[in-house]
Parts: sequence; C-alpha cells; structure tokens
Amino acid sequence: MYKMFSNFKKQLRKFIKDERGVTAVEYAIIAVVISGLILIAFNSELGEALKDAIEQVKTNLGTAKTNGTPPQ
Repeated sequence: MYKMFSNFKKQLRKFIKDERGVTAVEYAIIAVVISGLILIAFNSELGEALKDAIEQVKTNLGTAKTNGTPPQ
C-alpha cells in the first residue's frame, strides 16, 4: 500500500512539473476572453453603433464603386 501511495505521489509531482501544453491552454483562455468581449460589444449599444458604422462604410464603398465618385 505504501509503495502504491509513494508511486502515486511521484507521478503527481512529475505531472505538476510537466509544462507541455501550457501555452496552448493559455491561448485557449485568451481566445475565450476575447470572444466574450466581442459578443458583449456587439450585443450592446456600442455594438449597434459599430454595426451602423460598418453598414455606412459598406454603402459608401458600393456607391463609390458604381458611380466612380467619392461619397459626400
């Protein structure tokens, strides 16, 4: 029983010291946070303002493309 417990402690220490894959986990956490911030931004008043601004740019680009003149 003692040998099994000792082996378990040894394996646990080895697992804790192993840093492989830590960077991938950190990047995954960062991606989740950024995704959450984007969702919050686009589901708020700021999101509506951003959507309106993007729509205006899209409209102006379409007008400039078809008329050949810059929008006023």
